[in-house]
Amino acid sequence: MKVYTKKGDTGTTQLIGGTRVSKGSIRLESYGTIDELNSHIGLIRDQNINEKYKNQLIEIQDRLFTIGSSLASDPEKSKMKIPDLLESDVLFLENSIDEMDSELPEMKFFVLPGGHTTVSYCHIARCVCRRGERIIVSLQEQEYVSEMVFKYVNRLSDYLFVLSRKLSQDLNANEQPWKPRM
Repeated sequence: MKVYTKKGDTGTTQLIGGTRVSKGSIRLESYGTIDELNSHIGLIRDQNINEKYKNQLIEIQDRLFTIGSSLASDPEKSKMKIPDLLESDVLFLENSIDEMDSELPEMKFFVLPGGHTTVSYCHIARCVCRRGERIIVSLQEQEYVSEMVFKYVNRLSDYLFVLSRKLSQDLNANEQPWKPRM
């Protein structure tokens, strides 16, 4: 099977289900952003971090492929069976957040992104995740999107924030508080 088909040379692509849509459509923007997020998470996973977090990130990357499949499917025409997101996937994120948070000092201020390259990668991924969430909400205003996709992506941005704080602690990085100028 060739990587290139030449079918997209006219600015359209095919969704799961056969529907051709513009490469500029919000549906493509949604799953393209999830794909970008997945790549950023791969970059975090490639850092020198605790194996437990690497395993969590692999699990998350797998779920992002599930989300991408859901978003790449025509909700009206696709007959292909794709994996489902489950409430247990959201619970996995919540439990991971709670576990990391229990080892962190209480937050008393907003923190500026940075302090260590790995921490910065987490913040970039968090921002891409939030962008993906906004795009998915816009898509949902036009077409069906599973409620579990919203829940998972929303919780994932929280996970990435807490992971940034936990990795700051593990890497002895300085959490720089935001001190608003008044």
